[in-house]
Amino acid sequence: MTYSAANGCLEGKTILITGAGDGIGRQASLTYAAHGATVILLGRTTSKLEAVYDEITHQGSPEPAIVPMDLASAQPLEMQEMTDVILEKYTKLDGVLHNAAILGDRVPVEHYDMNTWLRVMQVNLNAVCIMTRILMPVLRLAPSASVIFTSSGVGTMPRAYWGAYSVSKYALEGYAKLLADEMQNTSDIRFNILNPGGTRTRMRAAAFPTENPMTLKTADELMPLYLYLMNDDSLSEQGQTFTPDWLA
Repeated sequence: MTYSAANGCLEGKTILITGAGDGIGRQASLTYAAHGATVILLGRTTSKLEAVYDEITHQGSPEPAIVPMDLASAQPLEMQEMTDVILEKYTKLDGVLHNAAILGDRVPVEHYDMNTWLRVMQVNLNAVCIMTRILMPVLRLAPSASVIFTSSGVGTMPRAYWGAYSVSKYALEGYAKLLADEMQNTSDIRFNILNPGGTRTRMRAAAFPTENPMTLKTADELMPLYLYLMNDDSLSEQGQTFTPDWLA
């Protein structure tokens, strides 16, 4: 499908992006802002978020907000305080892109470090589930909110030696489909899964160190799909899984 988002398709919308300081999260932040959204940049490294903030303001987009938060240690109270600020400052939340994740070890499960396992599950799954639950009241205030969960090929079909990362993404897909089923007839929030596939990012390079990055698509090439799922063109989508093949 060939898709081109209309200019200004996200005007008036406020969108939270996790892992916004780097890779796909950074590109999505710039793209959403360029299409009129006020973006809330959430990430662990303040300096990276500030660099994205500067890029967004330099391109003349609405002024973004910065939320430094380490999902490995973030508690529900911290997420609730963020939600309260969103409600006070923006009155609603139109979208969430759950993009942040960590890779963890790539070893057989019987050799997996359990502290690493817990950290991967906290960042990739628990923090996502808890944050979505806490954000639900402000998402309900938007006329057509969209929540995008980022998965992986090893989340759809677990693969040997991918350990906690694979399990976290597999569980995350289940959580997204659970919410979609629950909300189908009870709200205007839509929940969908996006598997970006092999993309030229630091995480991909860490997972496949011998791979030639020039053979991979860039984050920018994926943005039509990210735009589709976040703007009102995708109002009918609920509980679906999208891959770059959708753009082919």
